[in-house]
Amino acid sequence: MSTLVIGSGFVGRAVAAHLLHSGEKAVLASRTPPPADTGHRPPWSALDVTDPTAVRRVVDATDAERIVLVHGPSDVTWCEEHPEESLRGHAGAARVVAEAADDRRIVLISTDNVFDGTDPGPVETSPTRPANAYGRAKLAAERVLAERGGATTVLRVSLIYGWEPAAAPKWLNFFSSCVHRLRAGEHITAPTDQWTTPVLVEDVAAVTAAVLPAPAPALLHLGGPERISRADWARLIACELGLPPDRVTGQPRALGRYASRPENSCLASTLLTTHPATAGVPVRGAHDGTRLLLTRAERAAAL
Repeated sequence: MSTLVIGSGFVGRAVAAHLLHSGEKAVLASRTPPPADTGHRPPWSALDVTDPTAVRRVVDATDAERIVLVHGPSDVTWCEEHPEESLRGHAGAARVVAEAADDRRIVLISTDNVFDGTDPGPVETSPTRPANAYGRAKLAAERVLAERGGATTVLRVSLIYGWEPAAAPKWLNFFSSCVHRLRAGEHITAPTDQWTTPVLVEDVAAVTAAVLPAPAPALLHLGGPERISRADWARLIACELGLPPDRVTGQPRALGRYASRPENSCLASTLLTTHPATAGVPVRGAHDGTRLLLTRAERAAAL
């Protein structure tokens, strides 16, 4: 099977890499090419996802049977400052892709920000109440694609993390930001009252691949099995690095850049471990994922 992954950022690249490793075909498409230093790269096509003609051309040229949509601005603070651009980048682009896709299956990677954070573990049937512009834009994109019925799966994902080099835009990856800053001797300030259910990017890619074939749920939540505050997670990372936990200072989220994020950026699921499409896909918690990534980094440094 051939899959077009629209969005060549951190998550899009991981999804494409997983598909390639599984023996399937994958093509990335985005405004800018993926970094050149990320190892084996899948084919890439330049694409402005808001341009209907360009999207139709790329969909037809790649001859993809399926589409993964990982598009749009994901910086919550930027979206709050640019709500109209955020809406166009998510909902507008989703409509363009839906029209070009015809009857192809689409998997949309969405977010926990479609909830307002008052529920510590919303499930698929929980009512949505976005508390910020990013969440409103993603929810609008979900509704656009829901009009396609069974041809779409919306995969809402909690905070995604993984390993990125020091030169990467670390503000999008809390884990890597903490590792590199702590190793550089910096102290970290993180909120004690902003909770997440972090998900390793490799697990996101595996679940995405699992729901690409039909039948799959129309809506699925993917959160890690551990609920942890950002401050506690940063302390865990410090301890795993052999550093004292007091290198991390906790503060209320209202005092920092997390003010626009819900108190609970968490997800729970009634389907993830029971639906045949995803029941066998393991999802690791923050402790196991942190140790796994740091162990890999140590081995790579020793080579």
